[in-house]
Amino acid sequence: MSIALVLAVIVVALVLFSVDSIPIEFTSLVVVCLLALSGVLTPAQAFEGFSNDTVIFIFTLLAMTQGLAATGVVQMVGQRMAFFARFGHQAFVLAMMGVVAVFSSFISNTVTTAAFLPVAIGAAQRAKVPRSKVLLPLAYASMLGGTVLLFGTSTNLVVSAALKRQGMAPIGVTELAPVGLPVVLLGIAVVVLLGRWLLPSREGKPGTEGFTLRDYLTEAVVPGDSRYVGKPLAELTEGLGLRVIGVVRDGETLNAKPSYVLTGQERLLVEGRREDILRVKDLQGLALRPDVRLSDAELEGPESMLAEVGVPPGSALVGRSLRETLFVERFGLVALGLHRRPGIQRLTKLQLLGRAREEHSLSTLPLSVGDVLLLRGPRQKVAELAPGHTLMVLEGHEYEPPRYAKALLAVLIFLGSLAAGSLGWVPLSLAGLTGMLLMIATGCVDARTAFRVDWRVVLLIGAMMALGLAMEVSGAGKFIGDHVARLGAYGGPRAVLALLMVLTIVLSAPMSNQAAALVVLPVALNAATQLGVDVRPFAMGVTLAASCSFITPLEPSCVLVYGPGHYRFTDFFRLGTPLTAVLVVFLVFAVPVVWPFHA
Repeated sequence: MSIALVLAVIVVALVLFSVDSIPIEFTSLVVVCLLALSGVLTPAQAFEGFSNDTVIFIFTLLAMTQGLAATGVVQMVGQRMAFFARFGHQAFVLAMMGVVAVFSSFISNTVTTAAFLPVAIGAAQRAKVPRSKVLLPLAYASMLGGTVLLFGTSTNLVVSAALKRQGMAPIGVTELAPVGLPVVLLGIAVVVLLGRWLLPSREGKPGTEGFTLRDYLTEAVVPGDSRYVGKPLAELTEGLGLRVIGVVRDGETLNAKPSYVLTGQERLLVEGRREDILRVKDLQGLALRPDVRLSDAELEGPESMLAEVGVPPGSALVGRSLRETLFVERFGLVALGLHRRPGIQRLTKLQLLGRAREEHSLSTLPLSVGDVLLLRGPRQKVAELAPGHTLMVLEGHEYEPPRYAKALLAVLIFLGSLAAGSLGWVPLSLAGLTGMLLMIATGCVDARTAFRVDWRVVLLIGAMMALGLAMEVSGAGKFIGDHVARLGAYGGPRAVLALLMVLTIVLSAPMSNQAAALVVLPVALNAATQLGVDVRPFAMGVTLAASCSFITPLEPSCVLVYGPGHYRFTDFFRLGTPLTAVLVVFLVFAVPVVWPFHA
């Protein structure tokens, strides 16, 4: 009965994780709640993962990487990287991927991608290379770098903690390097060689000032005294370039038929490119509809500017609406439009039309990671977004990092903390906590910025460790492992290893890398036991496979480049499929060489 309950919880988690509109932290807590309520785990066991030494260390590690970003360490190296742009597109991509992979070996791949993103955009513009040829390799390099050292990604850390909990040796700091380094080199080679043909070449029109040509959703209003009152909708949209997707009058949604006659006070739900939306401001009788407007002097003055900004992971705006956060009062900027990934954008249209739920407006929609806002307001207010923790400017302006003088100190504190924890001088959690407090105390980063970490990762890992424990306690891991081990009678341990790697990659799409690794790990350990071989190669294979899922844009690093690179879902599938396939084949043969089946 317990096995069935655990498998049911896994199915529920898979379904919830795959639904974009359900926050990942909500699903994580649902998993913990179900395991405790069903009696599979006691409440103490269910919440044990949140107090785990490794989970605490991951939190402090994320906080310390905020200090590295705040002092401009990554940005300084990235600006030097732009030198290679003069040698051509391929040389620049090769150099960029190499540098990013090195940083990602030590720092969270999401933080690395976010820090290098403006630099890569600026260098691509100077080299006259489309962003779409540069930004996807940037994201892939950050993911590849996580396979080299223990600290490269939280996936490595949580698997190491899971092994230690079961009485096995944790993953060593450099244990993954003999396979991880070749994975990085092979992955970079594949991307550089195939990217020229498989990556899209999408450029902006002349005069777009570096902005991505993406479709924004916005709202316009027809005043009662508009010259369009009494005229058909077709007359308004002719030559405007906008798509009116709906008309809202008196709370009722009407079809946007060209023959619809405007009466005034309608709200038009509009989709279009940046320059088309701005054209609305020049039309007499039609206006954009921010809920709170800045004065015309602020919006139209010489110091006014436009900015495309992205919502990064860990932003305080995630899950909250513009109205709820008092956006205009807080930032002094007006949101003219909202762009989302295609699938979410379609759902958003339904929400705006009031067909999915109660009536929505642009200002009441909860923001998600990867959303892009078109903002307008004073240049100084845009410059204040430079740290990029809440909103990340995507247009390539290079702002001077505010704490350059603390850069060396931040690096020393970061490396010192990692060394102290790795060498066993103090527990990992204490080493990370000490390093985080030192960065705050010495002024490398302020406390509010340091604690602005992606809490979803912490909640997810704690919940998945509880699910891994449930699979062990209930026998679900042994049950699945027994069935998987039967494949060994036909293809041997290597075939089972290949199957487990593919399963990890498939699950990492809806569940995230960490969750997939922790779900598959108990299965892998039990399969190894049934086969009578060492468990180490199976554990290492699952760990490495979790970082080699490049087929979908659901990884946070890929989400960050999705909008700025104006990618489509198929772009990731086109390049990610051969890259993933090559790396899995390599891992199937390389892992047993480094960690033999019969140790």
